[in-house]
Amino acid sequence: MIYGQLVAFPGGFTIKEEIWIEKYRPENLDDIVGQDEIIKRLKSYVKTRNLPHLLFSGPPGVGKTAAAIAIVKEIFGDTWRNNFIELNASDERGIDIIRHKVKDFARMAPLGEADFKVIFLDEADALTGDAQSALRRTMERYSATTRFVLSCNYSSKIIEPIQSRCAVYRFKPLSSKAVSKRISFIAGQEGLKVTDGGMGAIEYVAGGDMRRAINALQAAALIGDQVDEDTIYQITSTAKPEEIKSFISTALSGDFVAARGMLDDLLLSKGLSGEDVVIQIHRAMLDLDIPDKDKVKLIDRIGEVDFRMTEGANERIQLEALLAYFALSKS
Repeated sequence: MIYGQLVAFPGGFTIKEEIWIEKYRPENLDDIVGQDEIIKRLKSYVKTRNLPHLLFSGPPGVGKTAAAIAIVKEIFGDTWRNNFIELNASDERGIDIIRHKVKDFARMAPLGEADFKVIFLDEADALTGDAQSALRRTMERYSATTRFVLSCNYSSKIIEPIQSRCAVYRFKPLSSKAVSKRISFIAGQEGLKVTDGGMGAIEYVAGGDMRRAINALQAAALIGDQVDEDTIYQITSTAKPEEIKSFISTALSGDFVAARGMLDDLLLSKGLSGEDVVIQIHRAMLDLDIPDKDKVKLIDRIGEVDFRMTEGANERIQLEALLAYFALSKS
């Protein structure tokens, strides 16, 4: 699906497809929700019309890219594209991207009345070690005319010399309140009615990721103008939290056969993957009414099963082994 593409149908009519995460991408810093402290500090750069090198780290879908582009727009105004380049480091991870594209852009003088240019490296933690070393030297050499903004999911994968040259901002997962605020705005713009249960389901499915929340809303909107709880869980292939809790409680009660039947329903009827099931089990564990000592043992086993599945073990066998451990823990 391409944003803004006209698509023809056999009946002769056309519609304009739109990806809502692009349509409703924040245009300025005030539109970014859930990161109030960071936005407050970024606005001070807009006020002084100057930037240090910046490093944004945090999970996906929390506003890192939006903040980087918004701050450039507010500093440079309508001509922001003249002095801005965005590169996705996950596409071109080697040293050549730094030696050629980045260096060539950095050495050019700013256009117009701008005092500096901005190079935005998205997913910078995908850069190789050699590329990061070359980037360190480029940042040092062209700092008079160029500012670098780096975005990553894991700041630990960025070498220390680069981190020490940047002002580091750590974005946090979005709160349920922040997600519901933005979803309510989009629903209002699109003429949708989101029920209280539907909003709660979107918040649960999103898990702090705004992109996931908006995609869930758009997918649900294709079914009807009213977005409810059942629709969200259905189109995202997610089990309801109460179903997962019932599933865990059945296993912990020692009824392995019944728990295995519920696992079949999750995997076959609802279409969840083994990883999805493990993630939802983990999310539900902290809300269970069992002693903390037992929670520690169960979470430890969940982590072991998740690791084995990541390494390529059979999902079904590992999940049934986890259920067996839960059932045996009763004794």
